[in-house]
Amino acid sequence: MDLGTILGMICGFGLVIVAMGMGGGLAWFADGPSALIVMGGTLGAVLINYPLSDILGVMKVAKNVVFAPPLMKTDKAIELLVEMSKTARREGILALENKVDTISDPFLIKGVELVVDGVEPNVLSKILYTDLEFAEERHRLGAEIFTTMGNFAPAMGMVGTLIGLVKMLMQMDDPSSIGPAMSVALVTTFYGVILANLLFLPIAGKLRTRSSQEVMVKQLIINGILSVQSGDNPRMVEQKLHSFLSPDKRNSIF
Repeated sequence: MDLGTILGMICGFGLVIVAMGMGGGLAWFADGPSALIVMGGTLGAVLINYPLSDILGVMKVAKNVVFAPPLMKTDKAIELLVEMSKTARREGILALENKVDTISDPFLIKGVELVVDGVEPNVLSKILYTDLEFAEERHRLGAEIFTTMGNFAPAMGMVGTLIGLVKMLMQMDDPSSIGPAMSVALVTTFYGVILANLLFLPIAGKLRTRSSQEVMVKQLIINGILSVQSGDNPRMVEQKLHSFLSPDKRNSIF
């Protein structure tokens, strides 16, 4: 569970709600038609923009914002790969099969199994990089859909504001109705801006961040697996994988 995301949402929405309640009432900002315009319009625009299967699929991606399984830490991955290199040089490649049960990362398990099965290095590299590319594409699509929702929501808010202004102008003969009609018109824009900047766009940003982190870890694993398969010295394996890290994070296990 990502506590940063949860705290961010609580802080963002919480402070906005507190500010709304100060000096007035929260009921002033509650308007059913405004919510329908923003949510319905945004959903409709996204459904037009993307296939329904992609929209349904992105819900599974969205849960990764809060409930994503933790990524393998880079130092842990390097330690495992160096140990595999020692084992492969000392006991042979087939001895790596005994290491599979001690690994929790599915991508690393897949790489080790391919090495044990004797897959050629160029074929192994192609299989793993294809897996990586399609995972990255799925993540990119999820972030793109939420970015699109973030772009449409304020626009739908403006549509609701225009509808409210039209209604206000049609009631100009009754001055007492102008103020309430104007407030309802502005509330619609408020809904669109809040949803875009506190929900949709932050979720898209978090998905892109997690995707870039996952891609880096998987690239490190692929390079480590290929080094182990080629019989590189454990120190050389570590040095190769340290190139993925900033200098302050390079801690040698030797």
